[in-house]
Amino acid sequence: MFSSFFETARNSPFRSPFTPVQCDAATKLVAEDPQPVKGREIAAAASASQNDSCEFGSNKYFALCGIGGILSCGTTHTFVVPLDLVKCRLQVDPAKYKNLVHGFKVTVAEEGARGLAKGWFPTLLGYSAQGLCKFGLYELFKVKYSEIIGEENAYLYRTSLYLAASASAEFFADIALSPFEAAKVKIQTVPGFANTFREAVPKMLKEEGVNAFYKGLVPLWMRQIPYTMMKFACFERTVELLYKYVVPKPRADCSKGEQLVVTFAAGYIAGVFCAVVSHPADVVVSKLNQTKGASAVDVAKSLGFKGMWNGLTPRIIMIGTLTALQWFIYDGVKVALGIPRPPPPEMPASLKGKQ
Repeated sequence: MFSSFFETARNSPFRSPFTPVQCDAATKLVAEDPQPVKGREIAAAASASQNDSCEFGSNKYFALCGIGGILSCGTTHTFVVPLDLVKCRLQVDPAKYKNLVHGFKVTVAEEGARGLAKGWFPTLLGYSAQGLCKFGLYELFKVKYSEIIGEENAYLYRTSLYLAASASAEFFADIALSPFEAAKVKIQTVPGFANTFREAVPKMLKEEGVNAFYKGLVPLWMRQIPYTMMKFACFERTVELLYKYVVPKPRADCSKGEQLVVTFAAGYIAGVFCAVVSHPADVVVSKLNQTKGASAVDVAKSLGFKGMWNGLTPRIIMIGTLTALQWFIYDGVKVALGIPRPPPPEMPASLKGKQ
């Protein structure tokens, strides 16, 4: 099944912009006589493969990782728009939408099945932009930070490295996401405000100006940065542990399909932790974008501690599935485009010699 998927992906007409991806002569020499790139050992524990379309850590590598982020985040968030819509409504109006099932029933009864798709376009645009920055910049910061602290420290403090790289990437990713997220929440939670992104934007500009699109940026950072730190650090360490204690053979001996199964499992585990860590801030963002003129502090006070956990169950389901699918698609895109996929990090020889 997986082999046919990979073959289809390689022959797909949608891949045509990337079909002529070939390494230059210098890169071919590296593939024939691979040498580790100084400072990148944390992510490049294995020699370069001749099937790779680019050198690990090159500008082309980061750009292709960004494309993988667009495909993984944009598609998955758009896929779960109905669940996200009901989750947002549970957060901002728990009296009307009592639980997940009741929320779906009320929405369909009032707006029909099409009502569940409200906000899909700003979701697609916003999370595609976020995915570009999130994954592309994460790979960039991970390489750059590992170069700064050196090979040994990059291995010894790799969890801190993952946390720092993901937090840095998400800071910029949320600036790209914020305008679209604000419009999406308005469409989904304010009855009669707008049915489409094109309707919502001019109304928001007229009522609150540009601030309407960025007033939720700080709580968005509060939600997304802890979420992303958990998403990447937990995923990286879970993959490492799965190959060490669960998978009965080394990663190098696993087929690409088997590797993607491990990716999906690690992604789901990371997603559950992500949902819990970032949920209170997610409720504040939803309520803040619904209420004109309110501040994050005012919203948090009005909700109280208990109120900031409204809608946790659907969010765990949504984020767990979402995160697993994102990692699966991202890793699948790497396979299809021939992007280097280094194995989990191994202890450098210099450290082994000190033991």
